[in-house]
Amino acid sequence: MQAIDIKLWRQLWNMRMQAIAIVMVIISGVSIFIMSLSTYDSLYETRANYYQQHNFAEVFASLKRAPQSLEKRIAEIPGVDKVETRVVTYVNLQIDGYDEPVSGHLISIPAQSRGKLNRIYLRDGRLTEQGRDNEIIVSEEFAAAHKLKQGDKIRATINGRQKSLNLVGTALSPEYIYQIAPGAMFPDYKSYGVMWMNRKPLASAYDMQGAFNNVSLTLTRGTNPQDVIDRLDNLLADYGGIGAYARRDQLSNRFLSEELKQLKNMATMFPIIFFAVAAFLLNVVISRLIALEREQIATLKAFGYSNFEVGLHYSKLVMMIVAMGVVLGVMVGIWMGKGLSQLYQDIYSLPFMHYQLNADIIAWAAFISFALGIIGTLYAVKNASQMPPAQAMRPEQPADYKPTIIERLGLQKRLSQPTRMVLRHLERRPVKALLTTIGISMACGIMMVSHFQESAINEMIDVQYKLSQREDFMVLYSEPASQNSLHSLQALQGIDYAEGFRSVNANIRFEHREYRTNVNGMPDNAKLTRLLDNELNSITLPEEGVIITNYLAKLLQIKPGDMLTIEVLEGRRQILQIPVVGTAKQYLGINVYLRRSTLNRLLKEGNVISGAYLKVDKLHHKSAYAKLKEMPRIAGVVVQQSAIEGFYETMEDTILFFSFISTLLGASIAFGVIYNSLRIALSERNRELASLRVLGLHRSEVAYILLGEQALLTLIAIPLGFVVGYGLCGYLAVSFDSDLYRIPLILEKEVYAFAASVVIVSSMVSAVMIWRNLAHLDMVAVLKAKE
Repeated sequence: MQAIDIKLWRQLWNMRMQAIAIVMVIISGVSIFIMSLSTYDSLYETRANYYQQHNFAEVFASLKRAPQSLEKRIAEIPGVDKVETRVVTYVNLQIDGYDEPVSGHLISIPAQSRGKLNRIYLRDGRLTEQGRDNEIIVSEEFAAAHKLKQGDKIRATINGRQKSLNLVGTALSPEYIYQIAPGAMFPDYKSYGVMWMNRKPLASAYDMQGAFNNVSLTLTRGTNPQDVIDRLDNLLADYGGIGAYARRDQLSNRFLSEELKQLKNMATMFPIIFFAVAAFLLNVVISRLIALEREQIATLKAFGYSNFEVGLHYSKLVMMIVAMGVVLGVMVGIWMGKGLSQLYQDIYSLPFMHYQLNADIIAWAAFISFALGIIGTLYAVKNASQMPPAQAMRPEQPADYKPTIIERLGLQKRLSQPTRMVLRHLERRPVKALLTTIGISMACGIMMVSHFQESAINEMIDVQYKLSQREDFMVLYSEPASQNSLHSLQALQGIDYAEGFRSVNANIRFEHREYRTNVNGMPDNAKLTRLLDNELNSITLPEEGVIITNYLAKLLQIKPGDMLTIEVLEGRRQILQIPVVGTAKQYLGINVYLRRSTLNRLLKEGNVISGAYLKVDKLHHKSAYAKLKEMPRIAGVVVQQSAIEGFYETMEDTILFFSFISTLLGASIAFGVIYNSLRIALSERNRELASLRVLGLHRSEVAYILLGEQALLTLIAIPLGFVVGYGLCGYLAVSFDSDLYRIPLILEKEVYAFAASVVIVSSMVSAVMIWRNLAHLDMVAVLKAKE
């Protein structure tokens, strides 16, 4: 080993704490890069394999009733590969020991079969057997929520009749990787489940022998799904079809697709910040190291080392620090990636998760890290390699000691001498002070992101369910019924108030843009449901015209005064032209709203409703539900509070995971920037501070000069960090916007307080570590003449 290489290892050991601080930042950048992209690849490949292995359909359609003979005509549509018809119904359930409303989808499957399309993944138990009419398989999450096992009984109201069903197995399905009940916004596994039953008994119960009310298709390669959808809609129009849709619009697949998009955004934004901070720290550390080793550089050149060898020496030092960060970052990233992948497997009801880490992701992480490390230190290394020996032997050129702004303004008399020294030093190194402040502010901003998600979700829930939808129960009818049906609901004990709504599926069009959603007819004087403007004030529905959610207006690029085309997908399938009167703020879903009386008139159907919103006395929740599930026309009941609690329970692990990761990464930046800044300041001013000790200043007074500078920069950086954090959160809110949900840009006081606290704690930890170094200042060396 050459002498210059021995020097390299000694240098690395002597600056080990600074190197560790930089390595922590590099680990953070590499690990989040690895975690995000490996989880994205794993989730993407797992979904693709799951869909392929279990024949997940590419086109879906529901209808009222069609003869089985129609299946042959559907199969003859150009581009159709496979067809499976089913009987699907929404039923009320009763689980022993659970008194809240429970509903579910009951889906037909052939006996002793997983089905042709959307094949179930049998997790436990067995398939249903021929001739056993009461056997069912239930979704794994529903069984786990109620602690159901093979052999347990579930009572279901099937077409108005109570039937006891025997559980023979649990399963998962690619069709329900994200299980949401009709009318609900969040998964609630206690209140909603999916079940599979032999087709014959289910068809018999609903007069569907030789008929079906649901169909799924797969397509041949290269087929345009929209062409098939158009032909399928034409076939099903006479049988009560409500509009076919492609896989990309299938609800559970949509949620998973949005999650994949978020992972890509995370892999883009956060690593850039960490890599940039690491490059800055390396530049500052190596620049200062070279300044301190001017004489050593001159000696090396005097002994015959070339410019290239000297430059390579310092480049090796940078590469060693970066290499440690990359290796550890990859290991941490794999650990976090596996943890996040497992979390997504649980949230999205995936039967397996093939964790996948492609070599190109590691290669890109290493390339970016090394490239930024080289770029960040290139100027300093170049200066070291090209410095002439004679110039290197001379001391570094002293700083400009002209009067500072404070002194020119005459304010120095109001400040103590140590304080003037602090301010003077900051003013003479403005670039370094600015970069240090930016680094600390980045750390503060990242930690704001860690708690932004929780604040945003709380705001979404408050607006959606405390200000807009204020009902306790939402009752869904199996078929539209007369407005007079509300009287029977209001007559039930505990029902304080009921208001009916009418909802129809429709294609919404403006010019060449279209979207499929619900058109909701609301009561003229609604009390339980309200539309809100951007200031969260209540909007009064107009006599004529519609109110649309602001995100739908953005999608269609439509504004108040424009004519909206509504193609109703049920009943007479009318095509309506209605003016847009205004927009409403809504975080979950996108819809069209108008007065119920207006919608009933336009549909020429009389005064009918699709369901009702109920205000129920808390003391009578159980008895009210017991009566509701006995009513044959009621297909299901959604309990608002239960849905919200289920959502928080589902999201709890996700929020905790991302909060932990973001806090850890943000703290690593704060510590890395602050500690390195203090160490560099100490090395730069070591002789100056030791001289002050010789002149009689106490260690606390010397510490005030050194640490006061960093404290001032930290205090300046925290408000700047609030701005950075607000910007990062705003970017996330915009990038996560979709038709499924929008993330509000809400930052509570606790978010700012937490971010500031972590930065301050990091500063204090760094200060304590530097305080120990101040006890070892070499006061004897400063009394000697420096040659």
